[in-house]
Amino acid sequence: QVQLVESGGGLVQAGGYLILSCAASGSVFIINNMAWYRQAPGKQRELVALITNGGITNYADSVKGRFTISRDNAKNTVFLQMNSLKPEDTAVYYCNARGKIVLGPVFDSWGQGTQVTVSS
Repeated sequence: QVQLVESGGGLVQAGGYLILSCAASGSVFIINNMAWYRQAPGKQRELVALITNGGITNYADSVKGRFTISRDNAKNTVFLQMNSLKPEDTAVYYCNARGKIVLGPVFDSWGQGTQVTVSS
């Protein structure tokens, strides 16, 4: 099993910034993609940003130019730097990691979610 623990959410004014982090732990594993998703009340969960183990990134159009995803492979940690936050960024943000446990199965793990609230 691979567990993900998120931190860094909170309340911020519009135009402000937050940094989310997510650390993976558990069995000996190899992580391929790490990503951040978000889910606002009454809406479906959506991909915010993704980063491969080679550092290739992909962003939702709504966050391009404002959010930056990065990862520290040595620490199995992914970060989301969120700048110029808008009220519409308010959501629960979830970390996701996909990979394979060494001598074991593939995994697709989720964090518990962290609330981000942007006030106008």
